[in-house]
Amino acid sequence: MTRPLEDYALLGDGRTAALVSRDGSIDWLCWPRFDGDACFAALLGGPENGCWTLSPADTVISHSRRYRDDTLIVETDFEVSGGVARVIDFMPVGGEPSSLVRIVVGLSGVVKMHSQLRLRFDYGALVPLAVSTGDTVHARVGQHQVVLRAEVHLMQKADCVQVAFEVVSGSRVRFVMTHGEADAPLPETPDAERALVDTQHYWQDWIARFDNRRTAWPAMARRSLLTLHALTFHSSGAIIAAPTTSLPEARAGQLNWDYRYCWLRDTSFAVVALLNAGFHDEARAWRDWLLRAIAGSAEHIRVMYRVDGSRHLPEWTADWLDGYRYARPVRIGNAAAAQRQIDVLGEVLDSLDIARRAGLPVETK
Repeated sequence: MTRPLEDYALLGDGRTAALVSRDGSIDWLCWPRFDGDACFAALLGGPENGCWTLSPADTVISHSRRYRDDTLIVETDFEVSGGVARVIDFMPVGGEPSSLVRIVVGLSGVVKMHSQLRLRFDYGALVPLAVSTGDTVHARVGQHQVVLRAEVHLMQKADCVQVAFEVVSGSRVRFVMTHGEADAPLPETPDAERALVDTQHYWQDWIARFDNRRTAWPAMARRSLLTLHALTFHSSGAIIAAPTTSLPEARAGQLNWDYRYCWLRDTSFAVVALLNAGFHDEARAWRDWLLRAIAGSAEHIRVMYRVDGSRHLPEWTADWLDGYRYARPVRIGNAAAAQRQIDVLGEVLDSLDIARRAGLPVETK
């Protein structure tokens, strides 16, 4: 993939995250959680490694993109010769199971749209067995099943799902894709419009706890805090370093690491930021996760953990992926988990002391 990284916007639901490009392609998504199996891996390869495109069929004259105020809901406006359409992308927070929602809204004129879904689990390697029944596609592979429901006819062609439709001023076309375990009942997809309202309220209510008087740059602070919360595994309180793996530190180099884990050093700094911003509940959740993760003797403390607190992160390479802008290898897992980095202990102790002095009750269990 050659798109600039700054062309991507982050979507998240507190369990996992997706990256959507300016031109409407979702090129990265792991399910069921941040460190899970990528079903869209075009970011580290090409479209054949999994992506979901949704954009006008005609030449785009101009486009613009923004987050809805104080949310992780992305709105992208496309202008073509026939009119203007908006694509709304988000992941509902708190619902079960995890879903990805895309809503196309006609703003003016008539806009022809097209979409292509390529599901590729195992980091772009496995094509699922898919069955299409009109407006629904059910796909299964390994331990995964995915249901896509739409308000237009879905065409199963070879190893992808294609759809063509048009929107006029005021019309809306909704797509909902939901993940489930393969041996579980068919996952129920949420109502797209209800989920949009609930998701907007969730993010706005959460960031409303921040007092703008704490900083001279409230807009930047609020967006940073929202991003930090999106990188938090809500059920445990763990904070990951990044939602991606193997984005290179240097062009076409080999410094390509998997950052979908919780580094004690990095998150200790993040927790101090949360405390300074007044988010004590989130800081307490991280502190409680930390104490569970590092339970045992001090000599066994790792530098990083999975979001559930487990410590085994065996590293391997996905050799079928070309890497972002041909930076290889693509690494899954992180061998640095077994390194001994003694500064980590001091930084963790320092953050725990700051939490104590900030008023967090001492954990006595």
